[in-house]
Amino acid sequence: MRHNKKFNHLGRKNSHRAAMLANMAISLFEHKRITTTLQKAKALRIYVEPLITKAKEDTTANRRVVFSYLQNKEAIKNLFGEVASKVANRPGGYTRIIKLGKRANDDADMAFIELVDFDENMAKAEVKKTRTRRSKKAAPKAEATDATVETPAETPAE
Repeated sequence: MRHNKKFNHLGRKNSHRAAMLANMAISLFEHKRITTTLQKAKALRIYVEPLITKAKEDTTANRRVVFSYLQNKEAIKNLFGEVASKVANRPGGYTRIIKLGKRANDDADMAFIELVDFDENMAKAEVKKTRTRRSKKAAPKAEATDATVETPAETPAE
């Protein structure tokens, strides 16, 4: 029976799924953003978020627990170093999944999953200036009048 077995099996055996999710988590901690299918991204979020929560408290026990999942020293250093320091005051929701559309060859839903506090593009998108048409039209006229004023002043001085 399948009672209380609600996670996505992703068409793989248990050992293959665990290895795949561990490899994807290592890549996520290394690159801060990876592109994959939507279902794998959702499964990776469930896999990664408890590891990041463990990394917020840097103890030997937590390092050993996370190492039992990832088996990669560089990923552990990265996770407990810069990732944990960035998410120290965040209560949860460490990852963001953004849908990219369908893959061309097999029509699979694609998405990228990223660590929330590491996306500089989203932070820059929030701070955008509003401009009006009037200021666009007024700017070239002002530059043209400044150019005509400066050129006669420069020629007599030479």
